[in-house]
Amino acid sequence: MELLLFRALPRRDVKPLAKSLLAKFGSFAEVVSAPEARLREVKGLGDAGITELKIVQAAAGRFLRGAVKQRPVLSSWSSVLDYCRTAQAFADREQFRVLFLDKRNQLIADEVQQEGTVDHTPVYPREVVKRALELSATAIVLVHNHPSGDPTPSRADIQMTKEIAAVAISLGISVHDHIIVGKEGHVSLKGLKLM
Repeated sequence: MELLLFRALPRRDVKPLAKSLLAKFGSFAEVVSAPEARLREVKGLGDAGITELKIVQAAAGRFLRGAVKQRPVLSSWSSVLDYCRTAQAFADREQFRVLFLDKRNQLIADEVQQEGTVDHTPVYPREVVKRALELSATAIVLVHNHPSGDPTPSRADIQMTKEIAAVAISLGISVHDHIIVGKEGHVSLKGLKLM
C-alpha cells in the first residue's frame, strides 16, 4: 500500500495514510475496490492517490479476465473464481453477472445483467436466457455478490437459480453453476448440491 501511495504522493511519508486506509477498509483488496466517494472521505488522499488505486483495480481485473478468456472455463475453475471475486466481491451493491460459454466451455461474453441495492438485485430468468440465445451460448455460469461479505445463499438465490435452470434447459442451455462471492470467500450452489 505504501509503495502504491508513494507513486502518487512522492516525497511524503505515506505510512500513516496507508495505515488509515487499511484500518478503514480492512485489506488491500478492499482499499483498491472501494468506491471513489468513500476513498475521498480519507484525509490526505487526493485525486492522484485515488487514480493510482483505481489503476491497480483495473489492472487486476484485466489480468484475471485474461486468465479466463480463451480457455475452457471448467478446466480453469480457480481462475474463474479469482476473476469473479476480483470483479465483484468488494462491490458495495449487489451485481448479477452471467458468463456465457460456447460448447467447448470457452467464454463468449461476461456481462453484468443487473445491479441492485446492498442486499437485493432483481433477476429476470427470461432476460438471462434471451441473452444466452442471442450470443449462441450453450452454457452459462451465474455469479452474484453479497456486499455483506457472507456468501451464504438465500432462499431467493436458490429459487432464482432453479427458475433460470428450468427455462434454460428447455432451450438447450446448461447452467453449470451459480457462484456467490463475498469478502469472506465464495460459495458454489452446485458444490452445495442446491441445483
